[in-house]
Amino acid sequence: MTLLARIEHAGRPCVGILEGDRIRLHAGTIFDPGPATGEEVAAGDARWLTPTEPTEMVALWNNFRAAAEKNGWAIPAEPLTFLKAPNSFAAHEQAIPVPKSYDGRVAYEGELGIVIGKTCAGVSVAEAADYILGYTCVNDVTAMELLQRDPSFAQWTRAKNFDGFGVFGPVVATGLDPASLAVRTLVNGRERQNYRADDMIFPPAALVSRISQDMTLVPGDVIACGTSLGVLPMKAGTVVEIVIDGIGTLRNRYG
Repeated sequence: MTLLARIEHAGRPCVGILEGDRIRLHAGTIFDPGPATGEEVAAGDARWLTPTEPTEMVALWNNFRAAAEKNGWAIPAEPLTFLKAPNSFAAHEQAIPVPKSYDGRVAYEGELGIVIGKTCAGVSVAEAADYILGYTCVNDVTAMELLQRDPSFAQWTRAKNFDGFGVFGPVVATGLDPASLAVRTLVNGRERQNYRADDMIFPPAALVSRISQDMTLVPGDVIACGTSLGVLPMKAGTVVEIVIDGIGTLRNRYG
C-alpha cells in the first residue's frame, strides 16, 4: 500500500509519499511519483493540497442498503448521480466556508472516494480496477434545505456546490480492497457515522463501469460513493473528521 499526497512546498505543488509522520517528496506526479528528491516534510507541518485536481467529482445518492432500508427508499436499478464542480473542492485541514447566500442547515456526509488513474470510457466491471488509482476520504457537504425548497425543481447543483463543499484527501491510498473498509465520521471528536463499504448497492468497480458508459472519466477525477446513516447538520466552528483505516483522517473545520 502506498499513500500518495500533494502538498505545497517552497511555494509550489509537490508530490510525496506519506510514511508515518513524514512526507517524502518525489519528482514526478501523483500518477507516477518518480524518484525521491531526498527532501521530506513533517506531515503535521505540511500545507496540504487536494491529492488530485479533478475535472469533476461524480457523487452518489442512495447507494447504501442500510440507509435505504431505514429511510424507506427503493433500491435503485442504476446509480443515482450528481456532480460537484471544481470550485467546491477543498483539501485536508482547509476551512469549509459558511455560505453567504444561504442561512439554513448544512450537513456533513462521510464517504469513500474512488480516484481515477487513467482515461476511462465504456469499461466493463472486470476492467474497472485497472482504471482506479486508489481511494480517498470524502466529505460531501450539503445545504440540506435547498434540495427541495422549490417543489418544482430539486436544487442538487446549488445544494452541493458552494465553495468548499467537496472536501477530499488527505491522500490517495493504493493497493486497498475497498470491501474491507469502514467509514467513520467524527464531529467535534464524537462518532456520528460508522458503516462498512461492503454495504454499497453499487460497489466501486460497478460504479466506475456504469459511470464510464455515460461520461469519460479522466485521471484525477473522483467518484464519491455515497453515504449511509448518521448524517446530521453542523454548526459553524464544528470540526469534522472522516476516518477510513488504511487511508487516514480527513479533517476540516466548518466556518
